[in-house]
Amino acid sequence: MKRLIAKTFRWLRLIEFDLLSRESETYPSEEQVVPGELVFVVDAGIEKWACFKCPGGCGTTIPLSLNPKRRPRWAVALDWFLRPTVKPSVHQKNDCGCHFWITKGRIDWCKDGRPSPGVAGR
Repeated sequence: MKRLIAKTFRWLRLIEFDLLSRESETYPSEEQVVPGELVFVVDAGIEKWACFKCPGGCGTTIPLSLNPKRRPRWAVALDWFLRPTVKPSVHQKNDCGCHFWITKGRIDWCKDGRPSPGVAGR
């Protein structure tokens, strides 16, 4: 229901977001990760992964470890509308080279963090 409310509010231009979260108990397959959605893997109350498609357009699925004992690791917080905030920033080390923050479901690009036009869609 919250997802429907969030999408309706976005359609009415009351809120903005690029990503909404969806919870899963298992690590998603490549096909289960769709653009515009962050899969928040939580098993038995333990936060494990945050997976989403690269916003730069390269098509890569980005898996972020939420395990506090591993490095690197990230933290995800969800607001009432299920918009994720991810900390720290995400920096792709592949050809895409995207570098961005996710705040309340919005992609906020770091300076020089957008991929080159020729990289998207590879």
